[in-house]
Parts: sequence; structure tokens; C-alpha cells
Amino acid sequence: MPQLEASPALDFQSEAYKDAYSRINAIVIEGELEANDNYKKLAEYLSEHKEELLKLARMENRHMKGFQACGKNLNVTPDMGFAKEFFAKLHDNFKQAWDQGQVVTCLLIQSLIIETFAIAAYNIYIPVADDFARKITEGVVKDEYMHLNFGEEWLKANFETAKAELEEANRQNLPLVWQMLNHVAEDAAVLGMEKDALVEDFMITYGEALGNIGFTSREVMRLSAQGLAMA
Repeated sequence: MPQLEASPALDFQSEAYKDAYSRINAIVIEGELEANDNYKKLAEYLSEHKEELLKLARMENRHMKGFQACGKNLNVTPDMGFAKEFFAKLHDNFKQAWDQGQVVTCLLIQSLIIETFAIAAYNIYIPVADDFARKITEGVVKDEYMHLNFGEEWLKANFETAKAELEEANRQNLPLVWQMLNHVAEDAAVLGMEKDALVEDFMITYGEALGNIGFTSREVMRLSAQGLAMA
């Protein structure tokens, strides 16, 4: 997508910006940490893909360190307590699915929902980021498309047996995305990120992923509507 210059109206050193950034920065750090842990767990289930999944986990760990550096660059301490609460429901749902051996649900949560959420957020953030964070985020978002592709390819290959569980996992987890977006909308706006743009980018990327796996256009619309109806 085209890269835009950061808005001159944004004062990266203002107290308001730093206050909002402390929570947004914590969210991306926690998100990458969660992804690191999730891919390590998936490597245990999907032993035939163990090396690839562990590689993805290492990449997420590097992303986390990159975003920690972004916070330090602005002299901001990330509010990790806020971030852990932010991801708590998705974290618990992944853990429950993991405990029950529901690898399809685990992949939908991590490889589709979390990766798509990250891609949307990073795409909207890049044009309004400070120079240091923009460079970091541009590198990260390229990797996230690769991570999304892993989930797509595995679920596509196993679509017939995975379809029913995917539909139920979508019903349970997609509404959480809207709750999360609403929870962070004000802070995102301070950073120059519009909620409507985040929603649009997420829905486009998530819908494309569902289509790539094997759902028809009508089914993608139905799945998206189910999530919205329960949000």
C-alpha cells in the first residue's frame, strides 16, 4: 500500500500522545509475545510443521523486541497490565482450545484473528508513525502476512474436516475483535489511527483469508455477520 508521511499535527513528545502510546505500544508487545507462545504450542501439535512454527515463534519474539525499542525511543513505558487484560479473552479461548486438543480453533485464533488484527493495525499505523517506529513496523507487517499464510494453507488443506469447527470458533471469537477495537479506539485516535479504517482493513483481510481457506463468498458474509451480531 502507498506510504504516507506522518501528519505534522501529531506531536510525538506530547503527554497526551505518550499516554495513549503507553497502551498501544503495550498491546503490540503483548500481541507478539502471545503469538510467540501460541506458535510454540502449535509446534507441539503439528509436529510435521515443528521447525516452521518454531521459526514463526522466533520471528514474533524479534517483533516484540522491535516494538519495545519503539517505546524506548519515545521514552514511554508500556502499560503491560492493560495489554494483558486487553488480550485476556482471546488468550483464555486459545488456552481452552489447546487443552481440549482443538488445533483448528487454535489456528483460527492465532493465524487468522490475531495475525489479521495485527496486519490491520500495522497498516493503519505506518502512515502516522514516527520515523523510528515506521521502519520497525514496515518490517514486521511483511512477516505477519507470511504467518497468516501458514494458517491459511494448513486450514485449506484440512478444510473439509475443519469447516464445522472453524464456523464455531469464528462465532465464539470474532465478536472479541469488535470489543477490542472499541476498547482501544480512543487511544488509537490520539495516534492518528481511525477506527473505521481499522475495521475496514481487518474485515477485508479476514474475509480474504476465509475465502482462501475454502469458504464461499456467501459463507464469508455469513460468518462476518455472525461475529457482528454478537459483538
